[in-house]
Amino acid sequence: MYKKTLIVIYFAIIIFFLTFIFVIYFSKNNINKIKNNRFNYHSSIEKKISDLPFLENDTNNIIQYSYENLEEKKIKKRYFWNLLKSNE
Repeated sequence: MYKKTLIVIYFAIIIFFLTFIFVIYFSKNNINKIKNNRFNYHSSIEKKISDLPFLENDTNNIIQYSYENLEEKKIKKRYFWNLLKSNE
């Protein structure tokens, strides 16, 4: 009997807690706060974007490196097992 009453009390506390959270989260006051925060964040981002300086293209008269004449370094593949076999 004692365990059943504890289970009912725990269940009631959980239901009360979830209901309380649901009521607070979906209240008009909280929804208005969320909308105001989003609007303020959006306007601050727009302000920061508008304050960014415009950078001009400065890539004129640069030296371009040609990759056509490069020789690829050929690395000798090492076969570890073949080295062991040759010693036998």
